[in-house]
Amino acid sequence: MEFLLLFIAFLCGFACKYLSLPPLVGYLIAGFVLNGLGFTISPNLETIANLGITVMLFTIGLKLNVKDLIKREIWFGSVAHASVWVLICAGFLFLLSLTPLAYVSGLSLAQLALIGFAFSFSSTVCVVKILEESGESRTRHGKVAIGILIMQDIFAVLFMVLATGKAPSIYALGLFALIPLAPLLKRLLYEAGHGELLPLCGFVFALGGYHLFELVGIKGDLGALIFGILLAGTPKAIELSKSLLSFKDIFLIGFFLSIGLTALPTLEMTFIALVITLLLPVKFLLFFALFTQLRLRARTSYLASLVMGNYSEFGLIVAAVSVSLGLMSQSWLVIIAMSVSFSFVISSVLYKNSHNHYRRMKRPLRKFQKPHALPEDVYPDFNDVDVLVIGMGRVGKGAFHALSKVLGSAVCGMDADEEKIKRLTDEGHNAIVGDGENIDLWENLDISSLKLVLLALPSIEDSSNITRQLRNAKFDGKVVAIARYEDEVQPLLDQGVDQVFNFFTDAGLGFAEESLAILEHGNLEDVQLDQEKELKHAYTD
Repeated sequence: MEFLLLFIAFLCGFACKYLSLPPLVGYLIAGFVLNGLGFTISPNLETIANLGITVMLFTIGLKLNVKDLIKREIWFGSVAHASVWVLICAGFLFLLSLTPLAYVSGLSLAQLALIGFAFSFSSTVCVVKILEESGESRTRHGKVAIGILIMQDIFAVLFMVLATGKAPSIYALGLFALIPLAPLLKRLLYEAGHGELLPLCGFVFALGGYHLFELVGIKGDLGALIFGILLAGTPKAIELSKSLLSFKDIFLIGFFLSIGLTALPTLEMTFIALVITLLLPVKFLLFFALFTQLRLRARTSYLASLVMGNYSEFGLIVAAVSVSLGLMSQSWLVIIAMSVSFSFVISSVLYKNSHNHYRRMKRPLRKFQKPHALPEDVYPDFNDVDVLVIGMGRVGKGAFHALSKVLGSAVCGMDADEEKIKRLTDEGHNAIVGDGENIDLWENLDISSLKLVLLALPSIEDSSNITRQLRNAKFDGKVVAIARYEDEVQPLLDQGVDQVFNFFTDAGLGFAEESLAILEHGNLEDVQLDQEKELKHAYTD
């Protein structure tokens, strides 16, 4: 039985992946298929589903930066959007209840508001996956979207805590002792190392937080989130989050399967789900209006609103809690699940060409932009720069340091991650914050002195987009990019990149050449000095 569950989930997930759709859509479909075959929710599957939610909340806490959440565009944007959306969605459902549709007739005002609240969330899983696959999780619009998501997740957890109606024990006051214990917890995390003990440590913290909060009468999901927050803000927390990623995704399969196993959709349910999906443009426009009013730039507002224009698995969690408490019928759990699936498909398709869409619509969209931008959105500037390195990851940072030794301040590094750039500038390097795919940036940046651009980015789509933006901005210098695989080289050349370096091939070649040079010179310092002389000579020529 367990193998059949996994096999059907795999087939449906693989089919959606093949169609360039989120695999989570396939898992929901698999649940409906299994339901049709006569399967029901087993205790083991329910345990896995609950574990998936707990680990997901813990990993969200690991990424939480309280400083980001107190920014007005984050906290006010999330509160205002949720409040207005609930009114819009509840009003829409009320009008829908006047029709002969069975599942919407007879809903109370409280139920209308609850359903609207369930649809107010945007998908953490879907949004983070889209941003990570496009390499945009640390961009301005990516951080705005993730900040809003975290605020929404906190709303959901608070709802789950309050909905149970349980009064916390007096011993719950002792949980404040966790704050001074945070350094000890972080120390334990560092001592766990980098192997299999690290994810095990994560499970201990996540489940320990869950059960500790349950013991004092507070919903355990909040405990998992709090323990994640206590560990946040360190490089080790990011490493832990990545190590738990696959486990979290596998456990969440159980949750999505359990939704499909709850009930089979009828034709009327499907119709209602499709009608509610038609509200997604309203959700996008509401986000865009709020972001622009909060002085975010048009491009940031557009991209953040577009990636947030979906429904969420957290809406399913809220609905599942509501069903268990008798506040909502099981039919609405299925309707919400189907709407979430439809929204995943729409978001994945629309965001693929979002940068090209903005480039075509930038003039009308800029009309909604406030004249005075937020400090984080002021465009950078540089003077007398000959070489620009875009992407301050391991490869880009290595190239930047090597070039800086020879060319000094004539080399500038650029990355969308403010923290990376701050570290470089604190070290005295020439570096600026910027998103290379932002056409507005290139139109406001003086690149007349620029001769060479190095694209040290892992995604060839990002490198291709930046190359097009540079050429559109009338850049006539040389563009050099890296590729991880041989079949990525020609597509980059076709987009106008002048030279492409195969990362693995050239890294191996450089390793071999440097090793032979050490045999000849006797030490690494002499080799590096010779390399710097050759680089300076090549630049002068």
